[in-house]
Amino acid sequence: MTRRLPRFATTAALAACLGIPPAGAAPSLELGTTSEGTPSLSVNLDWMHDLSQWHPALGLRLATGLLWLPGDHRQDNLAWRLTPALRYSCAGGRAYIEVGVGGALFVETRLEDRDLSTSFQFEDRVAAGIRLGQGGELGVSASHYSNAGLDLPNNGFEVYSLSYRQSL
Repeated sequence: MTRRLPRFATTAALAACLGIPPAGAAPSLELGTTSEGTPSLSVNLDWMHDLSQWHPALGLRLATGLLWLPGDHRQDNLAWRLTPALRYSCAGGRAYIEVGVGGALFVETRLEDRDLSTSFQFEDRVAAGIRLGQGGELGVSASHYSNAGLDLPNNGFEVYSLSYRQSL
């Protein structure tokens, strides 16, 4: 019981931080599945930064949020993610592709039958999407989580998602 109290406090603090979006942040929602068949839900805040001084189609997206992975028999897992990604816009700015490497802190070091061995996991992400009217975006992404061999075992996993982002 005492072990769960710090986890609950951490989860509550992270959720409270996401409750009030900072200036310039755009909320996004991702629904998906893991390579293990576990459903996933991610609630994020994104900030876009213009990098056109280096290339007219280049941007930087900084995203942070919570990733929830509901497991069987109360074996849920939750992670706080921080992911920078380079974004390349094409088709007159209507479509984009992204690549990024970030990190995630998981509450549990297990996901279903996988032993993650460490709470910290690197996140490698590839995404593509289209811009919709009124500042919305619809995208697909694939993310790989792994501790990059910092500890054994290194049983990484993937999350495949469909996302919607809305600029405020």
